[in-house]
Amino acid sequence: MSDNCLFCKIVRGEIPADILYEDDDLLAFRDISPQAPVHFLVIPKKHVHGPSSVEAADEQLIGRLMRKGAEIAKKEGADHFRVVFNNGEQAGQTVFHIHMHILGGRDMSWPPG
Repeated sequence: MSDNCLFCKIVRGEIPADILYEDDDLLAFRDISPQAPVHFLVIPKKHVHGPSSVEAADEQLIGRLMRKGAEIAKKEGADHFRVVFNNGEQAGQTVFHIHMHILGGRDMSWPPG
């Protein structure tokens, strides 16, 4: 974990979050600025900077992150949902700890605005 990373602080319990799921490797919590009726994040507890920093050793963890996100979306009532990963500042990444947004519960347009 990283000392100054916002999401690592959430993992350590230093910053509160509305947690939907937690196990030894993953944490899922509601987005603090939801863009849809269902909007939550799924993160690995291991600090990975972003999608382009995923290494071969992380493949199983990121696969679990995807699967768990789909399970939580269904429990939250979103059978249809959008999955978003931002990679880098220009793409909209503001917290540099890999995280998957799940958005659902409303119609989504394409391309996103």
